Amino acid sequence: MANIKSAKKRILVQAKREARNKAYRTNLKTVLKKANAAIAENAENKDALVKAAVKTIDQACAKGIIHKNCAARKKSTLAALVK
Repeated sequence: MANIKSAKKRILVQAKREARNKAYRTNLKTVLKKANAAIAENAENKDALVKAAVKTIDQACAKGIIHKNCAARKKSTLAALVK
């Protein structure tokens, strides 16, 4: 355990950031799973789900949750599956 006041604060701040990042990653996985399932079933709302997934991917990339190349790869995969 840290003894210095600033180190204690860094531990608290890091825990808060980890929780926030985990929530973003979990949401991203859920949205991608829903979009992939809709594409596999050829559902009528697949375009809307893919659009939402792309938006979520872009937001995660902007917040630094995933790398920009990872975001591009995920979006490209979704676009290829829709075709």
